[in-house]
Amino acid sequence: MSTTHKLTLLPGDGIGPEAMVEVKKVIAWLESNTDLAFDLTDDDIGGTAYERYGVPLADETLEACRNSDAIIMGSVGGPQWDSVDYDKRPEAGLLRLRKELDLFANLRPALVFDALVEASTLKPEIVKGLDILIVRELTSGVYFGEPRGIEDLGNGQKRGINTQSYTTEEIRRVGKVAFELARKRGNKVHSCEKANVMESGKLWREVITELHAAYYPDVELHHMYADNCAMQLLRNPAQFDVIVTDNLFGDILSDEASMLTGSLGMLPSASLGAPGIPGLYEPVHGSAPDIAGQGKANPLATILSFSMALRYSLNASAQADLLEAAVKSVLEKGIRTPDIMAEGCTEVSTGAMGDALIDELSSALQKAA
Repeated sequence: MSTTHKLTLLPGDGIGPEAMVEVKKVIAWLESNTDLAFDLTDDDIGGTAYERYGVPLADETLEACRNSDAIIMGSVGGPQWDSVDYDKRPEAGLLRLRKELDLFANLRPALVFDALVEASTLKPEIVKGLDILIVRELTSGVYFGEPRGIEDLGNGQKRGINTQSYTTEEIRRVGKVAFELARKRGNKVHSCEKANVMESGKLWREVITELHAAYYPDVELHHMYADNCAMQLLRNPAQFDVIVTDNLFGDILSDEASMLTGSLGMLPSASLGAPGIPGLYEPVHGSAPDIAGQGKANPLATILSFSMALRYSLNASAQADLLEAAVKSVLEKGIRTPDIMAEGCTEVSTGAMGDALIDELSSALQKAA
C-alpha cells in the first residue's frame, strides 16, 4: 500500500528552478516505479518570493512548510537584490525558515565519488573513498547571539559586536544527532571547538563529554580544536567520520570539506529539527546567476538533497540507496555537466543529466526484476 508524502518545493533563484525540474523527474519516476506517492506544493523563497510577496519568505509559505513531511529547496540570492534591506534580502528568507522551524542540526556530507577523485585539488590517494559527515549547529552561536550590532565610539571610531552564546541543551541536542548518525556509519565522532580560548568552547567540550559518557560510550569520541580540524581536513581527511561543531566553525569547516570533493555542484545538505518537524534539504552550492537559464547547472546536488530527504524524513532508505547508486553509475559512465567535465567524458546539459539519471534508475530496476 502506497504512502503519500507531502513535499513543499522551493526552487528559489538562479539555477534553483532548473535543478528542481530534474528533482521532479525523479519524483515522477519513483511514483511510477515504487510504492511511494507524493503530494507536491510549489512556492517561492528568496528573491523570487520578494518579487511576488514583498518578503523573502511569506507567512503562507512558512505555513505550507510546517505542514509538509519535507522541504526541498533550490538556491537563493542574486545581484539584483543586493541593494534591498537586510531583512528583505533572499538569504533572510532561508534564515527565517531555519529559525522558525528550529532546524538546529545541519548535515553536510563530503563524499568523494571514485569517478570524480581527480577533480579534487588534493592528491587522489588522500581523498579516494572519502566519506565525511559534518553536523553543524544551525540556530544559535555567534550568528544569532545578542547583543550584536555596530556602535559609534566617537572620534571616527566604531565597534562591531557579535556574541557567541550556547546553552547546555543547544549543545546536547546537536551532539545527540551526531552520535546517533555515527552509530549508523563509522561509529566515530570528532567534536570541534576552541575550548582553549573560548568559554563557549569549554562548555561545549564539557557537555559533549558528559553526553558521550552517559549515552554513547560505544561511539569513539575525539575532541579537537577547530583550527587543528581545518588543518587535518587537508592533511589526513580519512581520519574523520562524523564532525560535530558549532555554527561559526561548522560554516567554515563544511565549506573546506566540500572542496575536498572537487565540486560544490555535487554536494547536498539537510537541516533537521526535533521529531515531527519537517527537514529542509538543499544543495550546498549557490544560485550561480552567471549561468542561470543556460542549461549548464549541475542538478545532482539538489537531487542528492532529495535523496537525503528520502532517507531522513520519509523513511525510504531503499529508494535513497537506489537513487545514490544511479548517480554513482551515471558518473562512472563519464556523463558530466560543465562544472565536473573531464577529458574523455561527455558534457551534457542540466536536463540531459536528469534524463541520464532516469535511464540509470530504469536500467537498475530492470536488472533487479
